[in-house]
Amino acid sequence: MNRKQLYDLNMNRRKNNQILQTLLLNAKTDQYRGYNKHDGLLSPFLSRLLGGSRIPRLLAIQSLMRAPVNLRPLFGVPRSINPKGIGLFSHANLNLYAKSQKDEYRQEAENLLSWLIERGNTSFPGISWGYQYPWQDVGFFAPANFPNRVVTCWIGYAFFRAWELLGKEEYLDICKRICVFLRQSPNRIADTDTELCFSYVPDKKVTWAVMDVSALCGKLFALTGTTLNDEDLLADAARCMNWVINRQTPYHAWYYTDPPGDSHITHDNYHSGIILDCIADYMMTTGTDNFREQYLNGLEFYENNLFCENGAPKWMNNRVTPYDIHGAAQGIITFSIASRFNSSSLKKAEQILTWTLKNLYNHKTGNFWYQKNKIYTKKFTLLRWCNAWMARAISEFLATTGKTDNG
Repeated sequence: MNRKQLYDLNMNRRKNNQILQTLLLNAKTDQYRGYNKHDGLLSPFLSRLLGGSRIPRLLAIQSLMRAPVNLRPLFGVPRSINPKGIGLFSHANLNLYAKSQKDEYRQEAENLLSWLIERGNTSFPGISWGYQYPWQDVGFFAPANFPNRVVTCWIGYAFFRAWELLGKEEYLDICKRICVFLRQSPNRIADTDTELCFSYVPDKKVTWAVMDVSALCGKLFALTGTTLNDEDLLADAARCMNWVINRQTPYHAWYYTDPPGDSHITHDNYHSGIILDCIADYMMTTGTDNFREQYLNGLEFYENNLFCENGAPKWMNNRVTPYDIHGAAQGIITFSIASRFNSSSLKKAEQILTWTLKNLYNHKTGNFWYQKNKIYTKKFTLLRWCNAWMARAISEFLATTGKTDNG
């Protein structure tokens, strides 16, 4: 690397570090309250009018979600605190602390983790979390704060990262309790000697198999099981990953659900990236190379079919727009992680970040916008969907590219 390249690299690191610090400060200043993608039923008006059954609930949520402007204030939707967002912001603070060693980031991360512990759901085995709003998905309905495995896993990764960095047994104990929830709560959709698949929510009636749920569970089982030398957890981690790997298509993609026809979503951007990350982290944690070929082939499909040549995140493999901020964040994370297997992947992560800062970043406020279409951009921020994911992404990118600037 010549002198100019080194100078440019250091300047970019400082710029990205400043963007991350601003994101974290903005969130803290707002007391982590913001609007959310699926929070339409927090509107008193929409809840009374459309909250009684599946199709009207979907209409209420999807209408606000798809509107070109943010209609939530008009319908009385309050700004609220999203537990998954708290987990993501905590993880980003921990990553920043790991590089800068500044106590302010450690302290903020621990404050956020304490907030999560205080609000953890214990009505099921272990401890768990859900979304703070009523949520109608295609396959199920979840009342406000009803726990689910996806939110709980992402929070679990933050607690595990805290245990790695800070060594507090309390955080490892939370990971163990989370694994109890994931394993013992309903519902196991597949449970054989070689495969294990969990439902999204702990509800015996739900048999809807969402692909990334078992990948997320398998990753946390691997992290916790390796640390504790727990053979049962590691066996369940392997069975979860086998279930996911065995459903990779012949052209190396994953559908959102199994069977694929259970959802209109085919091969979308961020769920595909999440599955790849879980496989990569599983292999790195357990020291196995069993899924390397499937991972690298899946990564190639992901790069070639879910991103444009300029780094813009495609909505799905067969649909380009809207360019979604979560897809951009996921790409930055996925290719940063992939650089451990293929160093050239880091250039792709940097390209996606560059595109995102040019197209979905408000340089005046330091916040990220929601989506960009061919004609217009949705220039509003959904705190967890936009800023929390980008904070997590930039922190991962900085951790991969080198020491975060202390200034």
